[in-house]
Amino acid sequence: MADGLDVIVLDDDPGISRILKELIESFYSWGKVVAFSDAEKAIQWCLKREVGLGIFVVDVFLNGTSGFYFLESIEPKFPSAHQDAIVISGKASDDVVDMCLASRVTYLLEKPVRPYALQLAVRAITAKYLDFAQKLLRDPELADSIRMLHPNRTC
Repeated sequence: MADGLDVIVLDDDPGISRILKELIESFYSWGKVVAFSDAEKAIQWCLKREVGLGIFVVDVFLNGTSGFYFLESIEPKFPSAHQDAIVISGKASDDVVDMCLASRVTYLLEKPVRPYALQLAVRAITAKYLDFAQKLLRDPELADSIRMLHPNRTC
């Protein structure tokens, strides 16, 4: 996590995107929070990133596309995008739940998003990476074995 673990917010309503960004910024300190209301711009931004880790807060239905399309589009760069996503929906129907389950998304929140639910979901994903980073710091052999997988990178 070179610069931190960033949170990427994507909702086609610019007002909701901005509100979610501000809400997350009020409790999140492990990286930047970036908000988009255009899926293609968000995809381009993500694919240009050096680090392929992030937390994604994504609306299910985006203007002419879906949050699942966004996650699939960035998956080559962010292999754990689906597991690191929080999907939000105006109405969490059975179809939306089924799409989340099929895509390996485990966090689904309904609008209006309750601040505590969003905070808990973001922190749960963050904790996964913080716990792993602590394991690397405590276990030099594990860090070395991971470094061997990517010999041109430093851990």
